[in-house]
Amino acid sequence: MTESFDALPSEPGRVWSTFVRFLLSGAFNTAVTYAMYLVLLRFVSYRVSYTIAFVSGIIIAYCLNRVFVFRASGGARAVALFPLVYVVQYVAGLAIVSIWVELLGWSSLLAPAAAIGFTIPMTFFLTRLVFTGKGFSGK
Repeated sequence: MTESFDALPSEPGRVWSTFVRFLLSGAFNTAVTYAMYLVLLRFVSYRVSYTIAFVSGIIIAYCLNRVFVFRASGGARAVALFPLVYVVQYVAGLAIVSIWVELLGWSSLLAPAAAIGFTIPMTFFLTRLVFTGKGFSGK
């Protein structure tokens, strides 16, 4: 009885500290890929720069999530599923931005912030599922 009682309070604390590492790694990844985009702009078009930076960002995110955030390899399954997390993130973000602007008629300047507010937690839990097999409930 004591063992399960002791385990309960620690799980939310572990999820919270993992989420903080996720945010830190995301900020680092964003800074690196944006700098990469700016450097590449000197040599290639913005589309090529964006594409290279975006794909590099997925690779960097995979490495950071594997080593720093979740401290788990996830195996071949994680390698295969991780890029899909970014596809889901993109589609969800685009849907939110579209609803925000077209359906609700609100400012397009704030639409990405609304999308980020939803997609960051969603991406965290999907990435957690990919690397650890634990979903929203932690099981």
